[in-house]
Amino acid sequence: MKHIVCVALLAASFSAFAPSVRAEEYRIGTASLGGAFFPMGQGISNLVNTYAGDGIDMVPIVTQGSVQNPRLVAQGEVELGITSANLAADAVAGNGAYDGTPMALSALGPLHPSVLHMVVPDGSDIRTFADLKGKRVAVGPAGGGTMGFLNNMLPIYGLNLDDITPSFLSYGDGFSQLSDGNVDAALALSGYPAAAVMQAAASGKLRMIGMEADKKDAILSGNPAYSIFNIPADVYGMDEDAQVLGVTNMLIVPTEMDAGIVERIAGAIYDHLDEFAAENANARQIDKARASALAIDLHPGAAAYFAR
Repeated sequence: MKHIVCVALLAASFSAFAPSVRAEEYRIGTASLGGAFFPMGQGISNLVNTYAGDGIDMVPIVTQGSVQNPRLVAQGEVELGITSANLAADAVAGNGAYDGTPMALSALGPLHPSVLHMVVPDGSDIRTFADLKGKRVAVGPAGGGTMGFLNNMLPIYGLNLDDITPSFLSYGDGFSQLSDGNVDAALALSGYPAAAVMQAAASGKLRMIGMEADKKDAILSGNPAYSIFNIPADVYGMDEDAQVLGVTNMLIVPTEMDAGIVERIAGAIYDHLDEFAAENANARQIDKARASALAIDLHPGAAAYFAR
């Protein structure tokens, strides 16, 4: 799809007869308005529009989220997309949700992590993932990122989806059902603090369920895009820190995208992380160092920026 071209006026200090600058519009695929990706995309757009220089305008686009965004980028529906490391790797390889359709995508840089919240009321008898067998579990929306994790974890425990009673709900609805006692556990792959979990924590004390060390090692060895992240106890008012599975989210672009444009966009974002963090809690968790260990190759323009 051709880029949308708009006309931007020069600053008022210029003569009224000064020529206008043609700015090319770059669309960034985010997610639904209620998720973490849309405000992330808003913040990125603001930085790019402020610091990338003349000729680049960026707008955030509402999408179905991390699974859809690689397809949208590959099809030219958007120029950038936010997705998770595991999905980016699947898209490039043509695996998983993208079976048989490898995509020419590259990484622009790392974003905040999304971690797998596996949450129960503090008094629950569910202690580990194995204890979910036979339980009512809010698993997030069908086709969402949580289901991708769940489908990889269940076989490690010798289980399948029929061994639990899944409720395919939005994160907000799923954690509301947890608070109301209508499900025994709620899962959410999200940045933290997650609004849905915070709301449930306001209604009653919560606890993260864990995974046995050998099971955790098995999942990590079979899914190299996964990592372990620490959620401090005070984030959700729990008694102890939680070691949880998660993935680094990332910005993706078409491999064929102009290297100079990619380098300018990367500079606009990563040279101003302090400003970004002041406006967005998830941006405080962005670690530039993760650019060297992403699940897919950096775009040459991004590589040039991070090599500065």
